[in-house]
Amino acid sequence: MAEIFKAYDIRGLYGTDLTEQTAADIGRGFVTFTRCRTVVVGYDIRSHSKPLFEALAKGLTEMGADVVALGLCSTPISYFANGLLQTDAGIMITASHNPPEWNGFKLCRENAIPISGATGIQDIKAICENKAFEPVAGQPGTVSERDVTAEYVAHVRKLADLKRPIRIAADFANAMGIFEMKALDGLVEIDPLFDELDGSCPNHEANPLKAETLETLQARMREGGYDFGAAFDGDSDRVGFVDEAGEIIPMDIMTALIARSILEHRKGTILYDLRSSWSVKEVIEENGGTPVMCRVGHAFIKQQMRDCDALYAGELSGHYYFQQNYFTESAAMAVLSVANLLSHSDAALSELIRPLQRYCATGEINLEVAAAEPLFAKLREKYADGNIIELDGLSIEYEDWWFNLRASNTEPLVRLNLEAKTPDTREQRKRELLALIGE
Repeated sequence: MAEIFKAYDIRGLYGTDLTEQTAADIGRGFVTFTRCRTVVVGYDIRSHSKPLFEALAKGLTEMGADVVALGLCSTPISYFANGLLQTDAGIMITASHNPPEWNGFKLCRENAIPISGATGIQDIKAICENKAFEPVAGQPGTVSERDVTAEYVAHVRKLADLKRPIRIAADFANAMGIFEMKALDGLVEIDPLFDELDGSCPNHEANPLKAETLETLQARMREGGYDFGAAFDGDSDRVGFVDEAGEIIPMDIMTALIARSILEHRKGTILYDLRSSWSVKEVIEENGGTPVMCRVGHAFIKQQMRDCDALYAGELSGHYYFQQNYFTESAAMAVLSVANLLSHSDAALSELIRPLQRYCATGEINLEVAAAEPLFAKLREKYADGNIIELDGLSIEYEDWWFNLRASNTEPLVRLNLEAKTPDTREQRKRELLALIGE
């Protein structure tokens, strides 16, 4: 059971790593750790999500907690429900973009404050492994049903500022984006792809980070007549974008564009993932915002957003976080922000994006290493004359290029991101770093 407790969630193979008995124990451990009396629980379309819900609810209620069952929903809707209903805690049953045989749990305290490995998941693991559940006192809890979809739709639509009709194509990958985008139904014209719920993901993996999963959406865009395309991951807390010609837009560049849309209406702090292009910080400043660099990982970002009362944050993986959604992700709000911006412009999305693509990035490169820390030490020494930032892994910045190197939480890998002012500098520095890493 130990291997299912990850840095940001609980996730494993259903029937082997993750069973109904495990789910019930996690419910008992969750109440023991959080001492929650009310908890909202939603789940995705995987075939085993409902049985896991029933087992989890058994564990939660046996410990005296009342369960508010949301039923099928996206992860952003579950976060919204946690805040809206003012429950003590929230759990979303999902394995996000993982293949259909996987499942898991995303855990929150009140107001959708995430519980990560460092803030509770490891404690819950220890409780479950040792069967150290709090003795039950009083009556068991109850299970009630509550559909918050209508409230979420109204909540998202408060951001609408559309000056002309917008037409998009949306690839739902047979998953929870179907629920998420109910918020925009009728507000923008949506041409859906793979909009029949099917937990087996029969058409393609629900992961917009993989270029091959966007091919059908790209082909649809090239038929013409669309302002842009959006593709959702399995639980719809991430969204990828393609322009009107079907070109994939890097997710950090979308962070900048959405920031521009938000800052047109309200000035404030915007967080950006430290792997993002220099242009993200520049665009935030140019539009009157205050840019703040943040480390990778939703738990860190959400806490930092609260600490500085940020309006919005964007992550290179396609997570877009909004203050209005309790400092959590909302794919629907991200899509609506882009639609708002386009509706006020005569320019196509590709034209709005082009001025933001000011530099030359490598994209993320994954490299196998035996041990990360000796490598970091070597690079600190090699690039000691650069601006060294150790917010998350090792970032070193020069006048004409920068790189970030981070160790994977789960694999013997390091992840390299590099950007430069010219293609030649990018290639030169990439070769240099790859040689140093490979030594």
